[in-house]
Order: sequence, then C-alpha cells, then structure tokens
Amino acid sequence: MSHRRFLFVLGSTRAEGNTELLARKAAEQLPADTEQRWIRLAERPLPAFTDLRHDTDHVRPGPDTSAGLLLDATLAATDIVIASPVYWYSVSGLTKNYLDHWSGWLRTPGLRFRETLAGRTLWGVAALADSEPSVADPYVDTLNNSAAYMGMRYGGVLLGSGSKPGDVLGDTEALAHAKTFFAQDTPLARFPYETAGA
Repeated sequence: MSHRRFLFVLGSTRAEGNTELLARKAAEQLPADTEQRWIRLAERPLPAFTDLRHDTDHVRPGPDTSAGLLLDATLAATDIVIASPVYWYSVSGLTKNYLDHWSGWLRTPGLRFRETLAGRTLWGVAALADSEPSVADPYVDTLNNSAAYMGMRYGGVLLGSGSKPGDVLGDTEALAHAKTFFAQDTPLARFPYETAGA
C-alpha cells in the first residue's frame, strides 16, 4: 500500500476520554512514517446538517470553516478512524452530524467525494460502559453500512470497556487487540443483506 494518512475523528465531548485513550494506544502501533491527524469535533463544531437535495446544490464549505477543514482532511485521508464512544447504542451526536455532512459532500458539484473515498478504509474505536459488547451492534452497523455505501474498505470496531476516565486502560483484552488492530486486512465493506454471490 502507498503511504498511509490516518484521520482520527474524535467524537466525544470529553477530552482524553476512554475512547480517545484506546485510539491512541492503537495509533502507537502504526509505523513511524504514517501520517496522523487528530481532529476533535467538540473543538471544531460543525453546523447542524441541512438536507438540500431537493432544493438546491450543496456548496463546498470555505477552507477556513470547520466544515471545510473536516472535508479537506477527510478527502486527504487513506484511513478514516471514527473514535466515538457508544452513546445510546450508536455513535455520538457530534459524530452523527459529521457523517450527515457526508450526505451534503456527496451532492456537492465537482467534489467527487464518493469516488475519492472508494477503496479507502473506515475504522471505528469505541468505549462503552456495558459489559455486553452486542449493545454496540448498531454502532458497528452504522460504520459498516456507511463504508459499504461509499465503496470503502472496513476495518471493524475496536471496542473497549470503560465508564470513568481511564477505565479502558484496565481492559487488557482491548489493549491487546489495539496492538494489532490497524495491521489487519480490510476487505471491501458489504451490506449485511448482501450474499457472497451478489
């Protein structure tokens, strides 16, 4: 693979929370020459997404805006890591708004947003306060289906257990998984209802 550029999109309202700690543990294992860019959505607030698809064309956001910064960072990344805690069984509100903006970028003339992201890799990192990992299934499905729609590869979700700040550092299984998480093969994402022969 050519030179990799990782974008870590931090979706928590809390700085240095369990999800971010776990993401940084995984990022420590990346080769030294791997570019890493970390953007905290709480510090780069996006406007609420407005769906214009039946009214007018979306306009590319200016480079000096939060939306412009995130758009350019997203387009430049070979690997996009959604690092959001599990909130109400899915991604945080900040993260959902970022993904909603993808809908607008898909419909912005001249951007070729979908074509640019096709073949690149979407990853997830999440901390959850529940001991049953299946409660994060809607979170996993959100990222998998988003990757499938975009024609992206999907690396899955690195899950860790943690409620109070720092709890995830006691999750030895998650920390062990973090050591190899970004080294795994990433197949093209598929919708769950697709069959192998489809």
